[in-house]
Amino acid sequence: MMPLMVIFLRTLFLALALAPLAAPAQDAVSPEDAKAVRAVIEAQLDAFQRDDAARAFALATPGIRKTFRTAENFLEMVRASYAVVYRPKDVIFETARIIEGQLVQPVRLTDAEGRGWIAIYPMQRQPDGNWRTNGCQLSRLSGTQT
Repeated sequence: MMPLMVIFLRTLFLALALAPLAAPAQDAVSPEDAKAVRAVIEAQLDAFQRDDAARAFALATPGIRKTFRTAENFLEMVRASYAVVYRPKDVIFETARIIEGQLVQPVRLTDAEGRGWIAIYPMQRQPDGNWRTNGCQLSRLSGTQT
């Protein structure tokens, strides 16, 4: 990932982690957008479960697709570096939020060993109006075992 994107995702993750402590209201995500974003992430998770590289790749932004060049490269990266996203045991969607103008979808995941994770998906609306995943920042939740 480019350094600027890493900085953005770390800042975004910190903002989400501290959001319950902050009093200022955040921009609300419309029910329609929340539903559409969830559908995209669910479809991508399903594609990973089925090893459907083409479908998973199609649900990522053009920038992500340009970075990985092929659906197979993308799937291999997820398989190697994001095992809990590749094969989650449990998936729980949190409330989507707008942070610094960016719609983000937090998702709680449980891996095969029962460890809890939070995945932060920055989303990007495409010119055709469809949402696409624009990366995923993972963090292990301490003290969680199911």
